Amino acid sequence: MTSVWAPRADKVDLVVGDRRVAMDGPDERGWFRSPTDPAPGEPYGFSLDGGPTRPDPRSPWQPDGVHGLSRGVDHAGFPWADGGWRGRPLDGSSVIYELHVGTFSPEGTFDGAAARLDHLVDLGVDVVELLPVNQFPGRWGWGYDGVDLFAPHAAYGGPDGLKRLVDSAHARGLAVVIDVVYNHLGPAGNYLRDFGPYFTDRYHTPWGEAVNFDGPGSDEVRAFVVDNALSWLRDYHADGLRLDAVHAILDTSATHILEELAAAVGDEGFLVAESDLNDPRVVRERAAGGYGIDAQWSDDFHHALHAVVTGERTGYYADFGTVGDLAKALRQAFVLDGGYSPFRRRRHGRPPTGLDPTRFLAYLQNHDQVGNRAMGERSSMLVGPGMLKVAAALVLLGPFVPLLFQGEEWAASTPFLYFTDHEDAELGRLVSEGRRREFAAFGWSPEDVPDPQSPKTFQASRLDWDEVGEGAHRDLLDWHRALIRLRRAEPALSSGSFEGLAVRFDEGERWLVLERGPFSVACNFSGEPRRIPGLAGEVVMASERVAGADKLVGPESVRVVRRPGPNR
Repeated sequence: MTSVWAPRADKVDLVVGDRRVAMDGPDERGWFRSPTDPAPGEPYGFSLDGGPTRPDPRSPWQPDGVHGLSRGVDHAGFPWADGGWRGRPLDGSSVIYELHVGTFSPEGTFDGAAARLDHLVDLGVDVVELLPVNQFPGRWGWGYDGVDLFAPHAAYGGPDGLKRLVDSAHARGLAVVIDVVYNHLGPAGNYLRDFGPYFTDRYHTPWGEAVNFDGPGSDEVRAFVVDNALSWLRDYHADGLRLDAVHAILDTSATHILEELAAAVGDEGFLVAESDLNDPRVVRERAAGGYGIDAQWSDDFHHALHAVVTGERTGYYADFGTVGDLAKALRQAFVLDGGYSPFRRRRHGRPPTGLDPTRFLAYLQNHDQVGNRAMGERSSMLVGPGMLKVAAALVLLGPFVPLLFQGEEWAASTPFLYFTDHEDAELGRLVSEGRRREFAAFGWSPEDVPDPQSPKTFQASRLDWDEVGEGAHRDLLDWHRALIRLRRAEPALSSGSFEGLAVRFDEGERWLVLERGPFSVACNFSGEPRRIPGLAGEVVMASERVAGADKLVGPESVRVVRRPGPNR
C-alpha cells in the first residue's frame, strides 16, 4: 500500500514508470492511498491535481538528486552482519568522533569512510557521529540544507552504502550517530509545501522557513519527523541521533516535539541535542519536567576553553575569556546560567542543577566552530602544539562526554571550510555573496573569503591521510591515544559523575588544576613556567619532559599527577 499526505491537493496520481494510477482520497486527515506499490528500485512520484510529478516526501532513495523521481528500497533485503551488536550507552567512558563523509576519506563516500574505521578503533573512540547524510542538493555540501529526510545521499553511496558503513562500524565495536535537521529544510528541491502545511510563517529561523510543529496540520508534520528519526534507528541500525539546533525548533504545544521524539525513540537509541538555550529542561528527564533528551552539546565549555587558549574575544567569545569561566564550565557545563551576557545584551541561561556530566558533550573543535570561521581554521592553526595538548587533556580527562572533530587528533593541516554545490546558478550566487557579506561585517575583504561554490573550497577541506604518521602530527596523535587510554583505564576519569571533582585556579598566574578522584590535571595557559601548589605525587602524563613533580610546570603545558593517599 502506497500512501502520501497531501491535504493541499484535491486529487493525487501515483506515477510509476509510464503508469499513472489515481489514488483513493483524501481522507479526513488529507491522506491518499493506493494498493499499487512500486517495486524496489523502480522510479515513482506523485502528481498533485494533474501537476508535475514530485518526489515522495518520504522518499527512501533519490539516485537522481533532489529534483529526480524517488526509488523504493527493500530494507529487509540487506544482508546485515551485526546480529550480535547490542549497542552501547552514552556514558562516562564514551568518546565521540564527528566526521563529514565527503571530506573524511579521499573517496568521499560511505565505503571510503568505512575503510578508515580502523584508525578510529586504534585512536580509542567508540562512537562515530556523521554530519547529515540525507539527500541534499549537488554532489557535496555540509548536509544541513537537505530536503529528502529519509533518503541517504546518493553521491555518498545511497541506502546500501550507509548500511555497509554502519555494519562495518558495529563489527569494530563502534556505535554510529546520525546528525538530523528538523528545524528547517533546504531551499532547493523542497517540494513539501506543495503537499501540505509542513512550514509556518508564524516563526522564522536564520536558515529558512520554520517547520510547523504546533499549527493546523502539525500532527502529521510531527509524525513525519518522529517516523524519520525511527527510520534511521530501525532501517539503518544507527545507535543514536544528533538533533541540529533545537533552539530553532519553535513549538508551543503542551508536549514539545523534543519530548515526543524522546518518548518515541525510547530504548531504540540515544538522542543528543545542539542547543544554545542553556536550558536544563532539554536534557532533564521527562518525569522531572524535562524533554528527556539524553545529552546536549556544551558550547559554553567550548567557548570558555577556546577563549582561554586562543585569546579570542570577538563575537560570542566576548562572554568568555577568564580562567574562572573555564573553571565554572568544568564544574557545571553552563557558564551563562542566568547571568548577564554582554554578547546577547541580556540575561541568559539557567543553572543545570542536579544534572550528571554525561548529559553534556565537551569539545575543543567541531564542524561549526571550525567551519563557521571565514578560513575554516582548526585550533592547530591558531595555537601551538603545547596548548593543543593542554586543551585535549581537559576535553578527554574532564567530566563530560568528549567529542573530537575529524583530523583534530593529529592536527590536520587541512581547513574545514563551508562548501556547497548548488546546481541552481542563482542560488549558488546568493550563497556565495551571502557568505562574503557575512564576513565583510567582521572586517574581511570579500575576495579573501573562499567561495563556497568553488570545487577548490571543497577539495581543500579533504583530510590528508599521508600526514598522520609524520613528526608533530604523529606526536599529537599519540597524545590523544594516551589520554583516551588513561580515561578508560581509571574509573575516576570515566565515572560519569561530578563526585570527587574540584577545580582550583589562579587568574593572574593563568593556571588551572582539575581534580578528579586521585588525579590532578594541572594546566599552565601562560607563556611562563609556573609553580602550581599541590602537585605532589606520581606524574602519569606530561606534555613536557618532567624530572619530578616538584618542578615548575612549563609554559603552555599540562601535567597529570596521581596524588598519594587512600584514593590511589
